[in-house]
Amino acid sequence: MSTDDMVILLERLSRLVRAQEHASDLNPAQWEALRYLSRCNRFSNAPAFLTRYLSATKGTISQTLIALERKGLLSKAPRPGQARSVVLALTAEGEAKLRDDPWQQVSSMIEASGPKTRKKLASGSQKLVNKIIKSRGLPSFGSCDTCRYFREGGAPDNVKGKHWCLLFEQPITKTEAAKICASHDTA
Repeated sequence: MSTDDMVILLERLSRLVRAQEHASDLNPAQWEALRYLSRCNRFSNAPAFLTRYLSATKGTISQTLIALERKGLLSKAPRPGQARSVVLALTAEGEAKLRDDPWQQVSSMIEASGPKTRKKLASGSQKLVNKIIKSRGLPSFGSCDTCRYFREGGAPDNVKGKHWCLLFEQPITKTEAAKICASHDTA
């Protein structure tokens, strides 16, 4: 298979899922916002970071957030200690909605493909995404374990988390360390 054929397959896969997204009561931007908020850490759950992650305009994200809030799928609250920043969070309804995410079907099919295929697909996909991000000068939005600011076991006596973020000077739990961060910098 040629590389052009592979690109056509990726495009087709994306189009098939986008069509399914449009068939629901959410549009693709709304689905993407829900997915992002389900995967980001507490340092990255703000409109500005969602805008950067989706490479969208502020207006698009503003309208997306208004629609999701109106539908009861997310909430906004003031960020403690930061007067002009808000914390975005999925509501229970938002978390439930993600169980109907059109990409879940793709995830299930990948899961069923077997460990060798999953490993090759994961490796190849990650390399491709990393090259695109680097070539365009975009932020990486990676998880803590691949970030230069992360110290595993750096806060062993802290009840709020046994890991440590050098950038934010905050403890990080194991669960949070697996989430994506807007301030990620590849180690």
